[in-house]
Amino acid sequence: MNRNHDRNGLGRPAVLLGGAVAAAVMTLVLACAGLGDVADFGTAVASETGVISERQAESVRRSARAVERSAEDITPEQEYYIGRSVGAVITDRYELYEDEEANRYINTLGQTLALFSRRPETFGGYRFQILDSDEINAFATPSGIVFVSRGLLNLASSEDGVASILAHEIGHIEYQHGLQAIRTSRITAALTSVAITGTQFATSEDLAELTATFEDSIDDITQTLINSGYSRSAEREADRAAVRIMKRAGYDPDALIAVLEEMDRRLDPRGLDFAATHPAPDSRISDIRDELDGYTHTARAGEAREERYRAALGRL
Repeated sequence: MNRNHDRNGLGRPAVLLGGAVAAAVMTLVLACAGLGDVADFGTAVASETGVISERQAESVRRSARAVERSAEDITPEQEYYIGRSVGAVITDRYELYEDEEANRYINTLGQTLALFSRRPETFGGYRFQILDSDEINAFATPSGIVFVSRGLLNLASSEDGVASILAHEIGHIEYQHGLQAIRTSRITAALTSVAITGTQFATSEDLAELTATFEDSIDDITQTLINSGYSRSAEREADRAAVRIMKRAGYDPDALIAVLEEMDRRLDPRGLDFAATHPAPDSRISDIRDELDGYTHTARAGEAREERYRAALGRL
């Protein structure tokens, strides 16, 4: 854009750069592989011709390195701490349900189901916790921490129904949907940094602020995961994983449809829970029926499951 930008509201215009820098920045954005090398070359050319200062060139190089780092695989240990950070945000927003028997029950059930998933282990292990909220909601953080509200559990009328809820959340962890969102957001934040430092002269204070913004972006991402939810394709993958897990574990995957039908009856379309962060239940039901493709469940241990379910969750 050919316009000045009052960056701090004090009437100090940003200094626009010439075509050489614009081309260099475009190269950075378009080439995710070898961004550091591209940045080194492009900024060297621009600084040698006097289009930008060496300080600004270093700013662009640092931002490019941030983009490069954001593309690296997140280790299991990093995933564990990311998951704990997300969990801390959730527990700051929601009260925990302190019924020991109920939490022990969903932990035993959830960890059993996880054994039948494609990701039976995580670095810190799976953990399940009930939230003391009537809101219909659940959160699966990276690394295997699952929160599920009383409101959502109350949609289930059997152990199979509870299993369907937990299996769906395990599906998100199996597919690492949280990490996918984190990678995307980190790269976006870094590219934003490139764009800022590539279009104006940055002071040391500006660079410090940009660095802090990038480092703190993980906190913003946890808010995004909670408030925005996963994409429809991710929800479809988690539903398919739930069907597969329940079949393997001997639970009736039709229970997931029953939970969604009850959810459809109770959800407020204007609400801030599943209605705001998930696809409509009826569309998910259609996808699940396609996935089941005529599957017939053979009932097992129905009486024992009913007794466990009533004893543990009858007070919700």
